[in-house]
Amino acid sequence: MVALLAIAAGALAAPQVYALGSGGDGTVKVVEINGIIDSSESQEFEDELRDARHNDSVEAVVLEIDSGGGQPASSERMYTAVERTAEEMPVTAAVDSVGASGAYYAMAPADEIYVAPSSSVGSVGVTGPAPMPTGPSEGQSAPDKGSSHPDDDRADTEMIKQTFVDSVMEQRGDEIELDREEVAHARTYFGVEAVDNGYADEIGTLDDAIHSAAEAAGVDSYDIEMNRSDAGPFDGLVIETTDDGEPVIQATGETEINPYQPQLIAPEVWHEQVGGEPADSVVAADHGGEQP
Repeated sequence: MVALLAIAAGALAAPQVYALGSGGDGTVKVVEINGIIDSSESQEFEDELRDARHNDSVEAVVLEIDSGGGQPASSERMYTAVERTAEEMPVTAAVDSVGASGAYYAMAPADEIYVAPSSSVGSVGVTGPAPMPTGPSEGQSAPDKGSSHPDDDRADTEMIKQTFVDSVMEQRGDEIELDREEVAHARTYFGVEAVDNGYADEIGTLDDAIHSAAEAAGVDSYDIEMNRSDAGPFDGLVIETTDDGEPVIQATGETEINPYQPQLIAPEVWHEQVGGEPADSVVAADHGGEQP
């Protein structure tokens, strides 16, 4: 019974592949960036893009975006995967609701970005805790081990921000109508504004992005491969045992933002996940002040 439940849990959590159409000249693969970006999300995303690059039938990739960002390192991994894929085939992105901060970082190398008129796009900056001094940790192997200085923490956060801004300017500097300083203010724009200022290319839907990717690949007749998860907004499933000894499947809960680390995440997502009014220690590193 436990083994069967384990198989069922794995089947629910695994990404589902839907093939639309048959007999086309090639395949357009749609890959999601959904929810808070963490190591699990980025690993699955990298695997999907690697599969696309090594699958001779895949002619183009479309990124379906609905995310306010997440962990810096995970967002950078996704950025690199998109950049590598765009070197081999057309890549377009479609934002239906939110494509901000780390999610915008990840899709920046796409050839074209389609957005819904009222979607939220941008937020090129870092949100995180204000640097706090700490003393040496008792019992460590050296007197300063475990200690940190606020200036060092500020420098680390600033480095993350500058890397983010550098990447956006490298990928979209020719399209963005704002200068580097304005980009670094980390504003989020409605889709219509994003098209106007160059953060995005066109107002459109996922279907528009798919058609554009196929056209760029020179494919007139194509199949669509949709890669989506039916697992819902939680990290995974585990098997627990009741007081009667019966095995049951439990969800492990939604991915949570670590409020003690800098994040490439839109401020509104931070506030929703962390909760309440921002503490005095919560700042936006892009302009060095408290979040409104």
